[in-house]
Amino acid sequence: ALLPPEMPGINQQTAIQALAETVLLSTYTFEHYKKQSEEAAPLNEIFIVSTYSGGEKALKEGEILGRAVNMARDLGNHPSNVATPSHLAKHAQELSKNFPKIRVRILDRAGIKKEGMGALLAVAQGSDEEPRFIILEYHGKKSGAPVVLIGKGVTFDSGGLSLKPWEKMDEMKFDMMGGAAVIGALRTIAALDLPVNVVGLVPATENLPSGSAYRPGDILRGMGGKTIEVLNTDAEGRVILSDALEYAKRYKPALVVDVATLTGACIHAVGEEYAGLFTRDAKIKKCIEDAAEMTNEPVWQLPLDDSHVHSIKSYVADVKNIGERKPGASTAAAFLEFFTDYPWAHLDIAGQMAYGKPQPFQRQGARGFGVHLLTQVVRNWFKV
Repeated sequence: ALLPPEMPGINQQTAIQALAETVLLSTYTFEHYKKQSEEAAPLNEIFIVSTYSGGEKALKEGEILGRAVNMARDLGNHPSNVATPSHLAKHAQELSKNFPKIRVRILDRAGIKKEGMGALLAVAQGSDEEPRFIILEYHGKKSGAPVVLIGKGVTFDSGGLSLKPWEKMDEMKFDMMGGAAVIGALRTIAALDLPVNVVGLVPATENLPSGSAYRPGDILRGMGGKTIEVLNTDAEGRVILSDALEYAKRYKPALVVDVATLTGACIHAVGEEYAGLFTRDAKIKKCIEDAAEMTNEPVWQLPLDDSHVHSIKSYVADVKNIGERKPGASTAAAFLEFFTDYPWAHLDIAGQMAYGKPQPFQRQGARGFGVHLLTQVVRNWFKV
């Protein structure tokens, strides 16, 4: 049996919810590919004892959050020969079976081409695995502009023709953790039955070198008609997100937040505990920072101004996919901003995709960072 801690400034509802979530996160294991389990006998029941009248509701919320985070961790921990774009899409489709307020649509290569998503198609053309564009629509109320959550879904990133070094390339199976966070957040929002409208978009593909791969120097035309000069094929995440950001315009969104394992530069700037936050909107900044504090998924705002916009201007196209090296996280954000015309923020979670070694409350592997944060951002925005 466990007793929720009594701490100054922490109410019992928060304590019980956090305790339930932490129990699920800390007891999570991933042994799908082991012939024999190496774990001790699993815990079948844990009792949380409290006299708080709202304890059962708080316990349920913690369980919902913990299970959604662990689902995202599962998606990331599967190897890339299993967790393909199609696998990610099928998992998203399962949500509509369990949560009737979620409608899921999947665009295959033909559907992506019909929408004019030339940026996503270009990144995908080097792989034999078919790309997918995953659309999750949660209708929690009859009307009202939605919040749109966009997650990068690169299920394996070799860098393409701009090939990455071999060291730690195996970790590039985690390059879809932004997409996993969005799917996890939609699951959480539906399970909590929140009275909100939310859309999740996940462009999913591999980025591989081949005779048909896109090349440095190529010029791509994306969904909105804007052109992209490719200088580095390893800056593919922002390229596929550009089509998702264009697609989001059809919803006339109240807010768009994209989340992506985007740049190593962000890790150099703020380390592996803080996600990089980019927005020019003070209201959005406060909404996300408040959510980060409430969920213990910290963010730190990094610069985004016209100097970064100037850095990505191209001589031969509307924009180029990399800018100056030193402010790389900021120039990547400026690239994404170029495709927006609505309230928007970008979260760079490159440092939060996975733990390289066991932590006191989590195992090695995918972290599931962003599931709780995005859910709370939605709750804060709609005040529910």
